[in-house]
Amino acid sequence: MAVVQSLGYKIYINETVALGEVLEAMQPSKTFVLVDEHTEQNCLVYILEHLSPEAVILQIDSGELHKNLDTAAFLWKSLLYHGADRHAVLINLGGGVIGDLGGFCAATFMRGIRFIQIPTSLLAQVDASVGGKLGVDLDHHKNMVGVFKQPDAVFIYTAFIKTLPYRQLQSGYAEMLKHHLIADKEAWLATKDIKDLTGLTEGDWIEKSIQIKNKVVGEDPEEKGRRKVLNFGHTIGHALESLLLSSDRPMTHGDAVAIGMVCESHLSYQLGHLMEEEVTEIRDHVLRIFGHKYKSIPSTEKIIAAMQYDKKNSNGVISFSLLDAIGCGSYNKTVSDQQIEKAIQWYKG
Repeated sequence: MAVVQSLGYKIYINETVALGEVLEAMQPSKTFVLVDEHTEQNCLVYILEHLSPEAVILQIDSGELHKNLDTAAFLWKSLLYHGADRHAVLINLGGGVIGDLGGFCAATFMRGIRFIQIPTSLLAQVDASVGGKLGVDLDHHKNMVGVFKQPDAVFIYTAFIKTLPYRQLQSGYAEMLKHHLIADKEAWLATKDIKDLTGLTEGDWIEKSIQIKNKVVGEDPEEKGRRKVLNFGHTIGHALESLLLSSDRPMTHGDAVAIGMVCESHLSYQLGHLMEEEVTEIRDHVLRIFGHKYKSIPSTEKIIAAMQYDKKNSNGVISFSLLDAIGCGSYNKTVSDQQIEKAIQWYKG
């Protein structure tokens, strides 16, 4: 059990009674809980005892395809017609989609109501629930409409992830790996030779990952500079995820970021910041944990075209977050299309 202090709120890790205490202190006029079909069935029961009998359960369909303005409008209307006012609280019980969408709707409904994040996936626990980035996709482009708004509290129950399929654990581990590569060389050295994720989803590793992100966000809450290092792997990764979102084989966020980290590590190598041995170790580690499922990824031309929509870009120039060294992330880096092509081909093997 642990409590991590963040930007004006606390992150409670396996503090089972704290939710009731926080809600009692908040004294909401009405409590709403946002779930999808999976978290309603598997997770809601764990928090019911801490909710008032009048709490309203709102359900949306799961999946990235539903993280859009249509679903946001449904949620805004649901809050309105169920009597939410500016003293209400919305509890977002779910993975990254629930947290991003629910937080965005709470931050914008009546110019902002309070909200609590209860992430149920490893990905959401180590990444999406921390830092106050909220939003929805627009025309299959990731997180194009959104705001920065910190939650009132975050509650992480590691028991939730013990029931997740291995592929979802992989997705969350991608963000943990990113944190190691940009800010914790010792953690990378301790994990680079593992063959599976046994033990890495325990509370201590989750807390370590949260602490890394929390420190970076605390230095730059609205991503004006230093926080951009957290986008390592995401420039190419988001492009891949967006391109395949509506295909018959959509790519998980974790798979996309893992591939992105391999490619962007190679870009760092091409710029002279990593040794060949280091970038090879990163690729071998990713392929060992994630497999080589996507040899037939979209063409480099399509990936570069999709990256033109990246939020980090300025004046039409694609901006990357790369590695100056293992454990040292950097940002606002530019490379040529030829270097991008070389990095993608290196991943494909």
